[in-house]
Amino acid sequence: MTDRSLWSYKDIAAHIKVQPDTVRSYRKHGLLPPPDHVEAGKPYWYADTVRAWVASRPGNRGRRGG
Repeated sequence: MTDRSLWSYKDIAAHIKVQPDTVRSYRKHGLLPPPDHVEAGKPYWYADTVRAWVASRPGNRGRRGG
């Protein structure tokens, strides 16, 4: 089953435990996938897109929170 809920910078930041400005910086530097949807000039990503990106991020293998 796919998760098509749309995530903002804030949602992505909460998921990977960083500040929203960090996520904006990732996008600015081409480290974030292109947004799946843009509404009123604001980018949004599907939850599945974010999870796939997180899983493929360098240095994220075997990392544990906390």
